[in-house]
Order: sequence, then C-alpha cells, then structure tokens
Amino acid sequence: MNIKELVIISGKGGTGKTSLTAALAKLSGHCVLADCDVDAADLHLVTSPQREKEEPFMAGWEAVIDSQKCVGCGICQNLCRYGAVLNSTQTDTKSTVKFVIEKAFCEGCGVCVWGCPAEAIELKSKLSGQWFQSRTPYGPMIHARLGIASENSGKLVSQVRFLAKEIAQAEQYDLIITDGPPGIGCPVIASITGASHLLVVTEPTLSGAHDLERVLKLAAHFQLSVSVCINKWDLNPEQTGLIENQALNHKAKLAGRIPYDPVFSEAQVKGISVSEMDSIPVKEAVDHIWSHLKSYL
Repeated sequence: MNIKELVIISGKGGTGKTSLTAALAKLSGHCVLADCDVDAADLHLVTSPQREKEEPFMAGWEAVIDSQKCVGCGICQNLCRYGAVLNSTQTDTKSTVKFVIEKAFCEGCGVCVWGCPAEAIELKSKLSGQWFQSRTPYGPMIHARLGIASENSGKLVSQVRFLAKEIAQAEQYDLIITDGPPGIGCPVIASITGASHLLVVTEPTLSGAHDLERVLKLAAHFQLSVSVCINKWDLNPEQTGLIENQALNHKAKLAGRIPYDPVFSEAQVKGISVSEMDSIPVKEAVDHIWSHLKSYL
C-alpha cells in the first residue's frame, strides 16, 4: 500500500498547528494521526482519544551505584563533571549508601563506571518517556510524552512515526497526518524526513516571516514539497501579502488563509476539532486548505 504522510509544522509554537491538524483529520475521514511534538504533546486535547496501549520509551544511559559494592572512596564524585554524584547525606541523612546518582544530572557518559575501583557502578538503559496508541473519532493515533529533563526527543519522534506507519499498514490506512514540533531542530528534522508533503502554518508578523524563512530553507535542504497557510491573516493583511510572496519565492505553494476567530480557543476548551464549531469562515478556510492538500496526497 502506498501510504502518504502529511506533516504539519511551524516556525514556533502557538500558530494553530495542532488545531489545524485535528480539523484536517476530521475532513480526511480516514487517517492515522501522529503527534510528533513529544516535548509538549497536545493533539490529544482536541481529538478525544481512548487509550488502548502504553509502552515505555527507553533511550540513553544512566549510572547506577550498587550500595553493597560501594566502598565510599569518592572517586566517582571527583570524576563527574555534571555534579550527578552526590554524597548520600546530601539527600537522605539516614541512608546507608555512601554515594548516589542524581538522575536529572547524569549524562550517561560512563566516566564514573570507568573510574570506580570497586566496580560498583554500571550503566543501565534509561526510561526517557512513554508512547501511546489511542483511538480517536478520525482514526488511530500514536502519541508520546518525553520525560522531564530527558533527551533523545528525535529518537522518540522517529519511534512515533514508525509506529504510525505500522498501524497504517496493519489497518489499511493510506494517509498519516502528523502534528510536528515547532522550530527547525532535531525533532523537526526527525518529523519531516521522507514526508509526502509539508504544511507550514505561520502568522502575519515579522517573527512569523523570520521563522517561515528558516523552515522553508530546512524543507528545501531535504527537497520536500511544501505548502504554506497563514493563520489570523486578517490581523495584518499587508504582512500576509509579504509572507505569501516570500513563500512563492521559495517555490512553496499557497494553501490558503485562515481568519482570526475565537472558536479556536473555544474548541480547545471543549476538547473538539475546530471543524466541529459553528464558524462558517473558519470552516470554509479549512475546507479550502484541505482541497489544496488533497492534490498532493
């Protein structure tokens, strides 16, 4: 089966990317949803998912001290440049363990393991988050949550995309709609590589134009097909025109404009897609964007 993947991204957070993702999923009628914004996943807030599965995401390493082997020499503490090795009296005055690892500080470099004369320290696989499989009114959804102070968000994004493609193949879905993270960093690169088409959501501001420039250059680097839509376009029609010319100069397509409307916030409060709200201008705008995107999917 030829599975198409539409990835929706933005140069920064708060442009309406997630709301538009849910609206397009409703219009598609039959798709797999993937929330790749693992650092701040919120697609579940507007899709009413019923969770079916939850699994841990293991990535990276963390040091663990065996209290039975530790002789209290303190070499590990002297070697650690991240301040992750603490004397037990700093955390628990009643503890019998001489030294402990503060997980939030440990980088998993292994220097303490190498330097311990008693071989009391080992590196263990680190729990870095969770991923979930859920069912929404629009189809199955794969989403995830990166742990506090955890790294490897790009790896978790790749895991989410892999699982979304797996379920699409297993359940005969030919479309994946992905809510990507904002910016141009590692999680974004992990979200867009190999995508069928990108939809960039921006706003008619100077910062919107600046962020769009970075995103379009990133997409060009990976030779990806791109469309641009402008949310809240009517707040600054002049800037909207400039941004549309900017997009055309980068050989991006113009997907459409969405007017400012409080129904976006109201839909989020109700936990539903903005397409389910009674706003004819927004519905018409989203319908136009979907009609544009279908020709690439």
